[in-house]
Amino acid sequence: MKYILYLFFLIPLSSFHSWFMIQSCLIFLILLFIMSNINHFFSCISYFMSMDYLSYGLIILTFLIISLMIMSTVNFNNFIYSYFIMLNLILCLILFMIFSSMNMLIMYIMFEFSLIPLMILIFGWGYQPERLMSGLYLFFYTLFASLPLLIILVYFLLKFKVLFFDLNFNNSFSFIIHCSMMLAFLVKMPMYMVHFWLPKAHVQAPVSGSMILAGLLLKIGGYGIIRFMFIYEYLFLNYSFIWFSMSILGSILVSLICFIQGDLKCMIAYSSVAHMGMCIMSMMTMTYWGVFGSYLMMISHGLCSSALFCLANISYSRYLSRSFFLNKGLLLSMPSLSLLWFLFCSFNMSCPPSLNFISEIFIISSMITYWDISFIYFFFISFFSACFSFYLFSFSQHGINSYLYNCSYGFVREYLLLFIHLLPIFFILLNMNFFFY
Repeated sequence: MKYILYLFFLIPLSSFHSWFMIQSCLIFLILLFIMSNINHFFSCISYFMSMDYLSYGLIILTFLIISLMIMSTVNFNNFIYSYFIMLNLILCLILFMIFSSMNMLIMYIMFEFSLIPLMILIFGWGYQPERLMSGLYLFFYTLFASLPLLIILVYFLLKFKVLFFDLNFNNSFSFIIHCSMMLAFLVKMPMYMVHFWLPKAHVQAPVSGSMILAGLLLKIGGYGIIRFMFIYEYLFLNYSFIWFSMSILGSILVSLICFIQGDLKCMIAYSSVAHMGMCIMSMMTMTYWGVFGSYLMMISHGLCSSALFCLANISYSRYLSRSFFLNKGLLLSMPSLSLLWFLFCSFNMSCPPSLNFISEIFIISSMITYWDISFIYFFFISFFSACFSFYLFSFSQHGINSYLYNCSYGFVREYLLLFIHLLPIFFILLNMNFFFY
């Protein structure tokens, strides 16, 4: 409760136009949260709020990404910027409530409520007039997919008189109940065939909107699936092969779609769909390694994808275009950022020193235990993801620059932003024994 009150009373501070004060408060909140005592099962428990390792990492990721979102956009004038910070803090409060709630209904309400600040971000700070259409896509996909979940929650309340996550309900084999529980989270992940809203929302959103979409809101889907998996285990054992198969084929097809994109942000958004498909596959195996691998993939993808959107925005702020055909030759025009482009493109294809690599090892192990032929499909997914990451790096960095000026240095703020994305991907690896206490 102290974190909720802290965030709630931090929201009025946005009217003081003090970027430094808000950032200092958020950093203090991260330190305060890291020092809290977390056990294996639900801890810091109250009537409706608690945490375990699953929510612990995602809440720290929430505070970190919200802080980086505020850092990524400091060029608005004071009046508009105070509204922008207020929206970010409201989103932070909503996401904290989602990740620490034990009550399904509170989680569902916050799950829906997160749509409102995000749509204001897209409509208010988006780039092109098409942002109206992308906001409508986001709104209707989320609304229609999550209405069946609300009906299931009402059914749970009427039948069992309780809506807590730590209870195991009666065994059921109804495919309708399973679909209703899964659909809202699969759209949020998003799974292939319900992913059309994601590239549209990413392309039209400002950089901060893209960061929170890729870094946090896609993780709500995975978090919700893992939480509901413990309620009806037999349902998931019976029907998980459907989502497993769709995710395997979807990840391969989306990886191929990445090769025909002409827009930097659109390509990074499609790569998110491919990576989230791998998360769904490993979760559907219902093994310890599978769930743990998808959890690590969510954290590493949240940092890596968010950083790629920051890099795309840095080049957009110089060239005023996201097109591959104009964002060429960055090795000549912005040489100081080329190493960071290389590192994040490498991490996007899961190169060894990164957390992405460890998560893919867990994922392939759990997939082979679930279905031994799946390693062939995993080989194609991994190969194509390496190809489009290499394509993104080589196409943007090499070639002849289309503009007349020959060199542009980044700001210190931009380097700091990218290094804070980079360091956790390395250092979480050094503390892996934290998860195995």
